[in-house]
Amino acid sequence: MTTSTQLPCTQLPCTQPHCAVATTDLVKVYGSGDTAVRALDGVTATFATAQFTAIMGPSGSGKSTLMHCLAGLEEATAGSVRIGDTELSGLSDKQLTLLRRQRVGFVFQSFNLLPTLTAAQNIRLPLDLAGTRPDQDWWDKVIGSLSLTGRLSHRPPELSGGQQQRVACARALISRPDVVFADEPTGNLDSRSGGEVLDFLRTSVRELGQTVIMVTHDPVAASYAGRVIFLADGQLHSELTSPTPQSVLDHLRQA
Repeated sequence: MTTSTQLPCTQLPCTQPHCAVATTDLVKVYGSGDTAVRALDGVTATFATAQFTAIMGPSGSGKSTLMHCLAGLEEATAGSVRIGDTELSGLSDKQLTLLRRQRVGFVFQSFNLLPTLTAAQNIRLPLDLAGTRPDQDWWDKVIGSLSLTGRLSHRPPELSGGQQQRVACARALISRPDVVFADEPTGNLDSRSGGEVLDFLRTSVRELGQTVIMVTHDPVAASYAGRVIFLADGQLHSELTSPTPQSVLDHLRQA
């Protein structure tokens, strides 16, 4: 059953006992003076461990900026961003790089695979950069869940778009990060391949205990999440649990 709430941002609750990511009074301003743009305007939100959350809103609402700040890709102008118990503000560039490498996974619309490496080498890349070996049981579970066993020796140009995005999902998960950020992960895929990727992201939450935060403009994609938050003019407008494509579309019309 779909549940809708429209709450001030300071009242948006964490529905699980532990929050993977949280923001408090988050502000992001681009530029200065008369040309300044306030992309985020005091966003307070929590993202629970082992929850699949979609972020939506009209163009220019701040959804991509919010994800970039949550992931430590952009520095907040004011306010707080935390991954687990780690406050991102004040971390050095080196500390942020290590945090992203060890505790964060990314899935991008454009796959971002290295064409000269095999699928297996692309998947192992975060571990190679960290100087660690994959846990064999976890490797087998991720590769098996994504049906990539027969594709590991192939290079990206030899794979379909859906297969490339599944490799990207495996790469994001292989280091067992605290949170995976997915930025329009189905934007370059047909509906069948996109559904397969979204099914896996949902399965990774339900069966592997992963935390996933996804930015999307697609109501169908958002309906795979357990929770959708809506932004408008850089502020949290409302949230929806157990979404359907129609309930998401109705909320977008109101935002």
